[in-house]
Amino acid sequence: MRNKNIYGRELFSQAKKVFYKGVEIIYPSTCPICTQVLDKNIDEKVYICEKCRKKLSYIESPRCLQCGKPVDNAETEFCYDCSRVKHIYSQGVGVWAYTDEIKNSIYQFKYHNKREYGEFYGFELKNRYESIIKNWDADVLIPVPLHKSKQRKRGYNQAEIIAKSIGKLLDIPVDSQLLKREKKTLAQKELNDKERLKNLENAFKIEEKVVKYDKVIIVDDIYTTGTTIDSCAKILIDAGVVKVYYISLCIGKGF
Repeated sequence: MRNKNIYGRELFSQAKKVFYKGVEIIYPSTCPICTQVLDKNIDEKVYICEKCRKKLSYIESPRCLQCGKPVDNAETEFCYDCSRVKHIYSQGVGVWAYTDEIKNSIYQFKYHNKREYGEFYGFELKNRYESIIKNWDADVLIPVPLHKSKQRKRGYNQAEIIAKSIGKLLDIPVDSQLLKREKKTLAQKELNDKERLKNLENAFKIEEKVVKYDKVIIVDDIYTTGTTIDSCAKILIDAGVVKVYYISLCIGKGF
């Protein structure tokens, strides 16, 4: 019986591989930047063409010790924003500067149902920050929630897709139900710093009175001033979380 079970699992595994190879032939993977079909073998894991990879502005050291934004030199511990604002979250990182190339990719991901880009984003987060994320030793990944009306209209939460992608790669669970967005908010990019704070007042709520996690990582697509992350962090810490970190795809200009 045991041999039959092993044989059955192997057969299923092989059938699954054949199925996905067939899907790849019919619907070949495309570059998330230029949208051209990727030149690769069917078994090969390639997420982006090399030409486009070279166009992206990866955030390198030296970085702000808190938010991860680039700073001028290694002696500068904190960026301008973090030197004048006391954040509630502990630390965070982002993969790219928010330039036109990645901006368009994220736009397609969010508004044109390019959910498959999430696999590429998760791979890049792991590739750049696996050691940092593991060092944080977080219990769970928590995606920044959308308001239910926006998620219903869009059909998905882009932050949840990113969280599940990196969570699968690093074996970190994802909790998409704990944090809820109660208020329909305006897009933060359209507001100044005071308006951002006002916009997010009472925007989020926790589904549980006492949270079972000690350390969490908030996941979002774009970080600018940290107002959204701080709003989420405050409500989590008030519910018993000890440390809050964040990861994002991009870091944009702040205040």
